[in-house]
Formats: sequence, C-alpha cells, structure tokens
Amino acid sequence: MTDTLDGRHVVVTGGTGALGGAVVGKLLEQGAICHVPNAHAAAPAHFPFPAHERVRLAHNVDLADPAKVDAFYASVTDLWASIHLAGGFTAAPVEKIEPASFAEMMDTNARTTFLCCRAAIRSMLESSVSGRIVNVTARAGLDLRRGSGMVAYAASKAAVAAMTVAMAEELKGKGILVNAVAPSTLDTPANRADMPAADFGKWVSLEAAAAAIAYLASPANLAMSGTLVPLYGRA
Repeated sequence: MTDTLDGRHVVVTGGTGALGGAVVGKLLEQGAICHVPNAHAAAPAHFPFPAHERVRLAHNVDLADPAKVDAFYASVTDLWASIHLAGGFTAAPVEKIEPASFAEMMDTNARTTFLCCRAAIRSMLESSVSGRIVNVTARAGLDLRRGSGMVAYAASKAAVAAMTVAMAEELKGKGILVNAVAPSTLDTPANRADMPAADFGKWVSLEAAAAAIAYLASPANLAMSGTLVPLYGRA
C-alpha cells in the first residue's frame, strides 16, 4: 500500500450529515473507498454521493446497538480507518435536564463512539492492520467551562475525549493511531439557521474540518496519536 488513502477502506459514521458529506468528499478525492452507515432506510436527499462507485451505503444501522454495529463492521473488508462523526447536541439549564435527555446525549455521542471504536479495533487487530481512528469531541469537551448551559452535551463529549486518549495509549504498541478533533462551531446551514446573528466568519468551515480529519485518518499521519486537535477557527 502507498502512503495515500488510494484504495483503502474507510468507515465514516455520520457520513450523510453536513460534516460527513465534506469528509466523504475529501476522502473520495484521495481515492478512498467509503463505507457509510445510515440510521434510516435511505440516504437523505442532500447527501451528494449516493451513487458514487466508491461509496458503500448501509441502511438501518443503529450505531447505539452493539449487534448492528458489529454486523456493519463485519461487512467491511480490509478496514484501514474509522471516522466517527455521528452525534448530537442539546442545551438546557442543568435544573431542567431530564435523566432521559442526559442518557440520550451519552448514547448519541459517547456510546456510539465506543461501540464503533471497539468494532474497528477488533477488525484491525484481527487483520494486523496498523490503522487509524478519528473521533469527534468538542470545544466544550476540552474546555469544560464552556459546557455551561449544555452539561449533558459537554459530559458526553468529554467522555469521547477521555476514550480517545486512553485508547491511543492502550493501542500504541499495535500501531493503531487514535485521535480526535474538537471543533467549536461548524459553519453548516443548520447552525446558520439556528444562530442568524452570529459572525459566521469566526466559525470553522466544513472544508477545513474535513481536511484535518482526512489527514488524521491517512497513512501520511505517521506518529500523531492520543491528540485532541482544537478546530476553533477564529472563535
């Protein structure tokens, strides 16, 4: 294999979302074969690559269900990298957070990341591949005071950060490199609609985030592991 992603198999969870589309596009530019699990029966209409020859969409995959996650990863041969973009966001004053809402954030962000990391690592260990894993934490998962007003979200993203560093340490002898990016606000249509008065120029572009993620997932990344990469733009 070369030191590029050409011909390499890469899983992208959350690959049909706004950031996911940018990441899949960047990986396709570099020759990767992208495996994209989707929770629904079909890809959303805005996903730009439903018929691309190097995109493998898998439908009705619940990433919080260990059996479905394991079955999905078992269907991917020669896994090189696994990128975990799937997640969610909620904000509420702590006194108004219901236990179910807290649990949902932990499931959506931390549990899905854990299950996908576990399945990817099992695949890499079984095939003796020194692969790459990229998770997504958040600025509030690193700079914990920024979790004010979004305690459940911050806790779930802090868990992702902790898992990332711990797994990197555990796997360093196997050559599997585990990193995470920590975006502030991404410049997506949904965020612009939710925060119309914000200064969009301070946000992180999807292209910039996708480039960082693709680098961490590539064979060109020879040594970075256990790194939580701040993607804060001008914020």
